Amino acid sequence: MQFRRSVQDILQPQHDDYFLLRWLRARKWDSTAAEKMLRDSLEWRKRWDADNLDKSEIPEKIKPYLPYGLSGFDKDGAPVIIVTFVGMDMYGALHVITQKDFVKIMIKLLDDYLNLAREQSKKHGQIANQLTVIFDMEGFNLKQYLWKPAGELVITLIQMYEENYPEILKMCFIINVPRVFAFAFTIIKRFIDDYTLSKIQIYKAEPLKWKAAILKIIPKDQLPAHYGGTLTDPDGNPRYTSKICQGGKIPKEMYINNMDKPNEDYTTVVVRKGGKLEFDISAPEVGSILSWEFRSEGHDIKFGILKKDVTNGKKTEVIPIRRVASHQSDEIGLLTCETPTTYSVVFDNTYSILRNKKVHYAVRILPPASVASIVK
Repeated sequence: MQFRRSVQDILQPQHDDYFLLRWLRARKWDSTAAEKMLRDSLEWRKRWDADNLDKSEIPEKIKPYLPYGLSGFDKDGAPVIIVTFVGMDMYGALHVITQKDFVKIMIKLLDDYLNLAREQSKKHGQIANQLTVIFDMEGFNLKQYLWKPAGELVITLIQMYEENYPEILKMCFIINVPRVFAFAFTIIKRFIDDYTLSKIQIYKAEPLKWKAAILKIIPKDQLPAHYGGTLTDPDGNPRYTSKICQGGKIPKEMYINNMDKPNEDYTTVVVRKGGKLEFDISAPEVGSILSWEFRSEGHDIKFGILKKDVTNGKKTEVIPIRRVASHQSDEIGLLTCETPTTYSVVFDNTYSILRNKKVHYAVRILPPASVASIVK
């Protein structure tokens, strides 16, 4: 009642007691902090014109490449959303739409699903007024998220969710996680509230375990057969693609945004014609991740990574030196360091006797993540 009185001037007809409780819980029942959070969020919605986004559709050109869908409803009547990460082409998406457009799409989707949950709560009670989500990480590729614009967008979306959509998550299953996902999650969870984290269950590629957990929450007739349910497409496809869009690689001919300006983290060098640039980077811990991101101006260049033998100093190729079209799009990659060692990064222009090559690059060693602590 105290909280309601303090925010009476900004409340809308749909803001019932359950809505207010979300903000109070998010701020551990501190009514002053909850008021600030709610007021900040409503100002944020005005800036993004969020209440009018339902009048605009998701751009048709990007729709087939957004891997998500409504599967059905869980045992309490809450909507079940499935996201298949293997079909998420962040690099391509940000060459077709802007980061701002992507944020607007996420606002619209979250608002639409919350409206559906609100309708479900009228039939099933407030326990249905939240979302159950399955993130399928099969085929997850960390490389594209090491590209700075994509990484920044992911963090922006997580912060947007935490600051403006408190307490909407009922349960989240992250399944089929590869080892490299542990590193990504150690970064992501820094931006997620502990209460939200408590609702997240993470499973390796062990279908017997995650199917058993999912089926405790979601009836079989509300779940695609691929995830242990009974739903299929008319042609028998177990992934239920008529409802769960699988996304996919965005054709380069669709690219319209120029995302190729070097960021401030890049080092810029000129590799002379007929010459090469080679430098060492140390990986002192087992499980560290060596990541690279670079682009060249105007023309391609050879690139590769060598590994030094600690006993005799001999170098062997772990990423074969080859010509890459880094003048057309960013070259992004990573490898897991299986032993403490030193790597040599090579930009090779010896095959070109006419042109110097300007290269913008960022090469990093990322510390190992603890997989066992987060993966069931």
